[in-house]
Amino acid sequence: MKKRVVITGIGAITPVGNTVDEYWDSLKEGKHGFGPITQFDASAYKCKLVGEVKNFVAKDYIDPKSARRMARFTQFAVKATQEAMADSGLDMTKEDAYRVGTCIGSGVGSLQELENAYGTILTKGPLRVSPFVVPMMISNIAAGNVAIQFGLKGKSIDVVTACASGTNSIGEAFRTIQYGDTDVMVAGGCEAAVTPIGISTFDSLTALTSSTDPDRCSIPFDKDRSGFVLGEGAGIVILEELEHAKARGAKIYAELSGYGCSSDAHHITAPEESGEGPAVAMTNAVKDAGLPLDAVQYINAHGTSTHLNDLVETRAIKKAFGDHAKDIKINSTKSMTGHLLGAAGAIECIACVKSIEEGYIHRTRGLVESEEELDLDYCKEPCEMDVDVAISNSLGFGGHNACIVLQKYKEQ
Repeated sequence: MKKRVVITGIGAITPVGNTVDEYWDSLKEGKHGFGPITQFDASAYKCKLVGEVKNFVAKDYIDPKSARRMARFTQFAVKATQEAMADSGLDMTKEDAYRVGTCIGSGVGSLQELENAYGTILTKGPLRVSPFVVPMMISNIAAGNVAIQFGLKGKSIDVVTACASGTNSIGEAFRTIQYGDTDVMVAGGCEAAVTPIGISTFDSLTALTSSTDPDRCSIPFDKDRSGFVLGEGAGIVILEELEHAKARGAKIYAELSGYGCSSDAHHITAPEESGEGPAVAMTNAVKDAGLPLDAVQYINAHGTSTHLNDLVETRAIKKAFGDHAKDIKINSTKSMTGHLLGAAGAIECIACVKSIEEGYIHRTRGLVESEEELDLDYCKEPCEMDVDVAISNSLGFGGHNACIVLQKYKEQ
């Protein structure tokens, strides 16, 4: 019999707040985190707006020597894990470290370290490249460093599925506990791709918005949407086997009850236009949770603000839920944070957890008017309601579709 899995701790660092409380308060207030690029001279770039993390100094959270040997995306993961571990009350001196694991994804790893290393080759020659480039650059090193920092000796993995990485990481961690490999998993995603390569390459795909208006740059499901805003940060959740959590008296935020995936097998960047792939991921996740489709009340959509993604995701929701689709509240957290790539699904999972905890669904900021086919309830205004069942969608380049189901925790 599969084990039940609950969420007992959450941590976040985002463009709208460096803690979960700051992040959630910003979402409720409809506050976005968009502004000009400050991390490099972007005067020659078409894209002008990003969602940067503000006022983050790594040595405030990590000892300076360790911080110097971590890329920015890893620093974010460690900081978010600190918050989540403290929130969970997990005491590693009382745990079997081999029963506590990590699954933290990043879509691209550290582009900064690649850029810096290449700059060194050009200016000083290949023999002057730092030996720390590879162990700072590779995408699995966030999970590795979190395990090192907190003494987590169980399964340690990194799921890389582009923009679905955070959701897949949480889902795979969920499976790990369900089938008894660990009692606890530190799971989520992290990203820091606001770099010359990150901006120029996504811009060359015409994925990024060219808007220069911070209030109208990330507007999912709006007829005037023109692309996504690149964001950065990390989201971490502590997943725990239910009986383990109960035995130590942990606070339970919500139950993670279902996980579904599919592949479009269609195109390297564009979603298949019928929406069948994401629809299958959603229906698989709800089935895995043992729920009827009409139990779903709220969907935190992938909602990137690109023309095709929002259209295809809408078609997928209709295909999966039929007439019930019109009764579901749907929003996009990216309307305020931008698109955090491999971290997106993780911070959006946390938004679902807070919605379940507080009975509050934030609005999709900037949504004024949708086009004809986009005719679902995308939450132009926030909504106060009891949320018993929520799902979170993530869709990645390469056709990766992932969905998780979160429920209000109830004894059975």
